[in-house]
Amino acid sequence: MPFANSDGRQIHYQVEGEGPPLLLHHGFTSSLEAWRFFGFTAALRERYRVIMFDALGHGQSDKPHDSAAYSQQQRCRDALAVLDALDVERAHFFGYSLGGWVGYGLVRHAPQRLASLVLGAAHPYEDRSWDGFAGIDGRDPERFIATFETLLDERIPPQVQMQIRANDLAALAAAAQQPRPSQEDLLARMDDLPCLLFCGDADARHDAVRRTAALLPRGEFVSLPGVTHFGGLMQSALVLPPVMDFLARRR
Repeated sequence: MPFANSDGRQIHYQVEGEGPPLLLHHGFTSSLEAWRFFGFTAALRERYRVIMFDALGHGQSDKPHDSAAYSQQQRCRDALAVLDALDVERAHFFGYSLGGWVGYGLVRHAPQRLASLVLGAAHPYEDRSWDGFAGIDGRDPERFIATFETLLDERIPPQVQMQIRANDLAALAAAAQQPRPSQEDLLARMDDLPCLLFCGDADARHDAVRRTAALLPRGEFVSLPGVTHFGGLMQSALVLPPVMDFLARRR
């Protein structure tokens, strides 16, 4: 089982396929297995070297219980540690939700490592909804899930709730307490970066994501009809066609 060392912590990753490198970053409470389970890996590995990793606090990666370990800059360092372990200098980046937040961070901290950005259900505007996790320590799974549902403004499907409960909730609660201030200043740095943004129209973040794409000279936006926040990564049949088309134009 391969691991990259990121400032003394172990980040688990897996690689499939051949071609231009494509780094995938999953969402909060998920793992790299989501890409495989929902059909993304099987499609993408036919054309790309697909690099998947468990974000810190998730999957097989280390799970510190200190909120300071989960800063955006550190999450970017974790992603870069995986690329460095594979001697990849520059890659396409596909991030969903939390992964999209990290994608914006890479624009700030390591733009030279990005060939393009695919960001799902993520925008650069201030997001105070995460403040709801203040005081949540993960010892009460029901409270954790209820707080997450309030943040998302949607119900979490029962099967996803089961997966969340199987996590180290103390680590996830610590991660959730990282603030999400505005990153609007990054838009001026993305003029020459090809970006595909997508979001379900039943996701509370839809309008903010659409507005972001409209402000990017090389930005494109795809709206997914009837899709919720959690559904955005489950609906690979809707997401993959525009993603594959976008990436094909970057080869």
